[in-house]
Amino acid sequence: MKIVEVEPIMLTEWRPMLFVRVETEDGLWGIGEAGLTSREPAVAAMISTLTEHLVGQPSDRIEHLWQMMWRSGFHPSGQVLTSAIAAIDLALWDIKAKRLGIPACDLLGGQVRDRIDTYCHIKGSSPDELVASARRAVSEGWKFLRWELFEDADGLFEPQRAIERNLLEWRILREELGDTVELCVDLHTKLSAPDAIRYCRAVERYRPFFIEDPVRSEHPEGYRRVRAQTSVPLAAGEQMGTKWQLRSLIEEELVDYLRVDLCIAGGLTEARKLAAMCEAHMMDIILHNPIGPVSTAACVEFNLGTSNSALMELPRRPGETLTGAIQHHATWRDGCLHSSDAPGLGLDVDWDALRAISFVPRALPVLHRADGSFTNW
Repeated sequence: MKIVEVEPIMLTEWRPMLFVRVETEDGLWGIGEAGLTSREPAVAAMISTLTEHLVGQPSDRIEHLWQMMWRSGFHPSGQVLTSAIAAIDLALWDIKAKRLGIPACDLLGGQVRDRIDTYCHIKGSSPDELVASARRAVSEGWKFLRWELFEDADGLFEPQRAIERNLLEWRILREELGDTVELCVDLHTKLSAPDAIRYCRAVERYRPFFIEDPVRSEHPEGYRRVRAQTSVPLAAGEQMGTKWQLRSLIEEELVDYLRVDLCIAGGLTEARKLAAMCEAHMMDIILHNPIGPVSTAACVEFNLGTSNSALMELPRRPGETLTGAIQHHATWRDGCLHSSDAPGLGLDVDWDALRAISFVPRALPVLHRADGSFTNW
């Protein structure tokens, strides 16, 4: 069936989100979601630009349409383009699987696991608050916890002070939780290579499950320095949009876990290729999933159908976001997501309710050092 409409929908709930509705001539629809938080209008404009290449095309030629969207402009346009492609791609997989009456993971070859381990975000303005947040999460059933380096409320971030506080948090959390809970820290590309190396060496004693994004993603070669000087498991890749950008991390085995965002890195079509590249290097994928319920649903299908997926980010469980507009049939219990075997991505959507939610642009924080210079968020 041919595509007749591609509609981007921007809204803001607990954070801004961008969805896309793709409809075929027989009235069947699919839903996708784009990443690139705080750049939603740019991605929506790219989706509208791509629409002229999609309307009238058969919806089931997913690989062909992916290649057409990627190659239809002389300039690839980076992550704005890959995020737009991702949203459309997820919707096309949703349509194809629903047309066949099967879950999207069956298009990947079927389930390779019965459930998906997930991790949540803990936070606190003091070490005591962080420990309290961790205790609550563990009492709910979470077995993997993640937090970030501390920054002041006014956006001040001083690396040495943040590192020392984080090392204190590691010690307290390990004393409080023992070794039965897995702990992860996201450095959010805030550190220089020397600081990242010093930090990673210092936390080796606490057995982190992973340390994420220790250095800037614009310079993946910087991971060579970090990898050569620490034994902690490293994770990176969420800001990158294609297999070409991620190639050095995989082929040089500079990280232990590849962080792929389905809503930035070209959707399921590109992610399955990245999974194959990782499998050749005995590397697992941990999906980056910080946004809405469509992203979560797509991550569930990818993880169920991909053998080298280790874990999944889950800041909001099914039923905790956009509850009046989108229902995800997957269930969460004991720290894991379980599939419902519903067709496609497993979502019911009230489109009128979704469109009725207003979009409020929201810029990400801009952090600074004491001398007034910028640092990464």
